[in-house]
Amino acid sequence: MDGPNATMPCGFLLQGFFEFPRLRPWLFLLLLAAHLATVGGNLLILVAVASVPSRPPMLLFLCQLSAIELCYTLVVVPRSLADLTLPGHPRGSPISFLGCAVQMQMFVALGGTECFLLAAMAYDRYVAICQPLRYAAVVTPGVCARLALACGLGGLAVSVGLTVGVFRLPFCGSCLLVHFFCDITALLHRACTRSYADELPLLGACLLLLLLPSTLILVSYGAIAGALSRLRAPGGRRKAASTCASHLVVTFLHYGCATFIENK
Repeated sequence: MDGPNATMPCGFLLQGFFEFPRLRPWLFLLLLAAHLATVGGNLLILVAVASVPSRPPMLLFLCQLSAIELCYTLVVVPRSLADLTLPGHPRGSPISFLGCAVQMQMFVALGGTECFLLAAMAYDRYVAICQPLRYAAVVTPGVCARLALACGLGGLAVSVGLTVGVFRLPFCGSCLLVHFFCDITALLHRACTRSYADELPLLGACLLLLLLPSTLILVSYGAIAGALSRLRAPGGRRKAASTCASHLVVTFLHYGCATFIENK
C-alpha cells in the first residue's frame, strides 16, 4: 500500500551473504573458484569454435550461448566477490539506484536472450532430426544469424520494458534487498503499490519470458520424440537422441537456476 514514506530511494542494500559473517572467507574462495572455472570454460569454448574453419549452425548457437554465460558471470559475480572482501554496511552492501537498474536490466537481457536462444537451438534440432533432407536448405548461416539477432533484440526489449516498469514504482520502508543482486522479485517486495494489480503486468512479463521459449522447446522435442519413435534402427535412434543431449542438459540447468533465483 502507498504510505507517507513512499519515496524514490537514492540506493539499496544488497543483503547477499552478510547473514553468514564467519563463512564469508570460505564463500569467497568457493565463489571465486566457480567464477574462474566458468570464465575459463566458456573462453575455451569460444576459442575452440573460432578455430573451426567450417562451423555448423549448432556451433554458432553454442558460441553465442557461451558468450551469454560469460557475460552473466561478469554482471553478478565480481560485485559479489567484492562484497565478500569489503566490510561495508553491517546489514548489506550498498548499491546506487542507477547501478541497481543497470544490473537488473543487463541480467534480464542476458537471461531473456538465453531463453530465446535455447528455443532457437531446439528448432535447429527439430529440423535436423525431423527434416534431415531439408536441413541444409532451411538452417542456413543467414537464418542462424537472423535468429541470433532476434534472440538478442527480444531479450533487450523485454529487459528495458521490465526495468522501466519496475523502477517507476514507488519504494518505501527498508531499502534492504534480500538477495545478492538486484533481482526483480526482491525489488517488487520493496515497492509500495496500491494493489497487486500494479505488479501483475511485470510478473506476467517475467512468466512470458520463461514460458514462451519453454513451450517452443517442449513442442520441438515432442515432435523429435515422435520422429525417434518411428525409427526402426536402435542405433539410429540413439545417435539422433545423442545430438540433443547437450542441449537438454543446458536447458534444464538454465530453467532450474532461473526457478531457484526467482524463489530465493
